[in-house]
Parts: sequence; C-alpha cells; structure tokens
Amino acid sequence: MSEQNKIPQATAKRLPLYYRFINNLHIQGKLRVSSKELSEAVKVDSATIRRDFSYFGALGKKGYGYNVEYLLEFFRKTLDQDEKTPVALIGVGNLGTAFLNYNFTKNNNTKIEMAFDADPNKVGTEIGGVPIYHIDELEQKLSEVQAAILTVPLAEAQNITERLIKSGVTGILNFTPARITVPEGVRVHHIDLSVELQSLVYFMKHYPLDTDEEA
Repeated sequence: MSEQNKIPQATAKRLPLYYRFINNLHIQGKLRVSSKELSEAVKVDSATIRRDFSYFGALGKKGYGYNVEYLLEFFRKTLDQDEKTPVALIGVGNLGTAFLNYNFTKNNNTKIEMAFDADPNKVGTEIGGVPIYHIDELEQKLSEVQAAILTVPLAEAQNITERLIKSGVTGILNFTPARITVPEGVRVHHIDLSVELQSLVYFMKHYPLDTDEEA
C-alpha cells in the first residue's frame, strides 16, 4: 500500500494501540473522539497523536475531534484486520504453552494455528485447541504459514530459524536470547524478556514519570 509506505515506523508501531481503543469506542456506539481522550487512553501525548493521524489524512476538527468510523476503516485496512494471518509456534515450553493458552484472543487477524516440539509427551496433543506436531514435520506442515513465534532453547534458535525460512516464513517473533541471522527480506523482532525487565528497572530509577513521554 503506497500510503502505508509514507507512515514512519514509530507511527506504525502505535497503530495497533489506536485500533484497539477506536474499535472499543465503535462497539460502544461513539461517533467521535478527541486527541485528548485518545491520549489518556493509550498513554501517548496529544501532539504525537495529531501528527500520527495527519499521515493518513485524519485531520480532526476543533470542537469535534476525529470521526470514529473513518479511523476504524483506516485501521482495518492498514492492519489487514479483514485478512487472517496464521502463525506457527516453535517450542512448547512454559512460555510457548502460555502463548497457546492465550492465543492472541483480542486480535482478530492473528492466530496460532499449529505448534511444534520434540517432546513425545506433547506431540499429538492439543493446547488451547492448537495441535502440536513433531519438529521433524516442520517443513511439511508450514506450507501456508509466513509468521512464526520462536520459543526454543538458545542452542536450537539459528538452526530452527533456517528451517523456517526455507519453509517460506518471512516474519519471526524471537523470544530466545539468540540474535539470529536471517537473509534480506525476512523480518525478525527480538524480544528478550530479561533485557526488557532490566530496561524497565533502569527507567523506573532514572526517568520517573513526572512528565509526559512521547512514545
């Protein structure tokens, strides 16, 4: 989408936050929303919201705010809410099991459809309605899956990543500490929970929330 290409990455990361709140307003029958209301709900300052919205032509009117229906339609198209994206989970340990039980119930367009593990006690069972296959079946089962969540042991991360890519996966959410290497055209988001926790504690100590932060 050419319009999407003009949206900065920082703005794109905030779109799911906006979408969830706007969708709730729509369900409640609200017709308009002000940048101040949005700011308080999603914890992003009003100036940033107005700038974000200006990228896709949502110019609010003073005393009126933004049209909820217009915003909802934009977010649905931009975030592909009408297009379901199947996701595979690799590694059914404690974290993987938690993902299967949660399975992104608040998202309409992303769902874990299958999981893989090497543990014979898990293979052939289901968790949260998601079937668990043996890791040896990875290439056979992944024909239509482009996104994967990686929760495998550190030593297996790179090897599994290469198998995922050969199977056509182009997006990986990596929860292992490994900094996996991928070819151009494959997107990886690294989420190291220990680093995130360390970062949280640092910011708590050195950057108290006494002023508005621009997310």
